[in-house]
Amino acid sequence: MAHETIEINLPLAKVYELMSSPVDFPKFLTHLQQVNKINSQTFEYKTTIGGEDFQWITNIIDDLRNTRFAWITINGNMNQTGTIRFTPLDNGERTRVDFTLDYRMFFGEATEEVSQFIDGMPAELRNNLEAFRKMAEAGTFNDDKGPKAKTAVEATV
Repeated sequence: MAHETIEINLPLAKVYELMSSPVDFPKFLTHLQQVNKINSQTFEYKTTIGGEDFQWITNIIDDLRNTRFAWITINGNMNQTGTIRFTPLDNGERTRVDFTLDYRMFFGEATEEVSQFIDGMPAELRNNLEAFRKMAEAGTFNDDKGPKAKTAVEATV
């Protein structure tokens, strides 16, 4: 499990807006290749680890605006859970983000590559959140040319 905290020089509502949509996760969570929106609460994730493809579907289980955002895996060959907590700082001018991300295998033993991926998650999450902070503070988060997620309908076209 990885847990990291970062402070961002933006108001809480703006940080929440940028960080509370799983389709935008690949912009800053570099290990994710794609996140497709199935419906307002359900998302399909895709990535490759050690040459092996992983796909899983999550449901949002907690979306308390400007406070907390959480999800769990409901199906797939990888189990991912996550929680993001938002705390206003300096009378709302800045925001502290507490991000927890956990990966586990749904079944069987993890390969050496998957074990290394899981073991390296704390350092990767720290680097990913720093990248998010820089993009958000610079106002370039939505200009990012990184992978863009598609809705499930667009993904099948």
